[in-house]
Amino acid sequence: MNYLILGLLFFLSGFFMKFSDDAYDENNDLKLATVFGVLCAIASGVAAIIDSGAAYVFIGILIGNLIALKIDGIHHWITLILFVIICLIFGLPELSLVILLIFIFAALADEVGHEIIADYTQNNLIILFFEYRFVMKIVIFLLALFGFISFWTFIFFILFEVSYVLAGCLFEKIVIKENV
Repeated sequence: MNYLILGLLFFLSGFFMKFSDDAYDENNDLKLATVFGVLCAIASGVAAIIDSGAAYVFIGILIGNLIALKIDGIHHWITLILFVIICLIFGLPELSLVILLIFIFAALADEVGHEIIADYTQNNLIILFFEYRFVMKIVIFLLALFGFISFWTFIFFILFEVSYVLAGCLFEKIVIKENV
């Protein structure tokens, strides 16, 4: 497998995911949110069909967000449906249900913690831990460290996170400034 391509798919997935979310949440631009959501579905779907680590990550995020009721717009539903269609048509690598459940619970913990933790504590370390969704990072690191997934999955997930933050910064500088 070409790790350069997989790394690029993780990077694009994070970038498109954040751009889609911000287009809808910050600008109420459903068309732009849907376009970037579709691009995210394609990038993450292709990654998921070619690599089990990517499948764990993206299915975990998808189901974790679904359970946390974070799929809150038509752009999210279009993205979800397209991702599922890609995975159904092209197939997924063999996955362990236990490992997949660990990914789902990690994503769910990140989403729930991100939304509510500041209401329950003033501890800045705990708030930052959930603000930057460290549960999934730690879980992926530990699963890679103990050989349940490739260490490349951890590296690519960090790349995903970096691109997610980068997209947020770019969106704020380019799109929001244009609308002011």
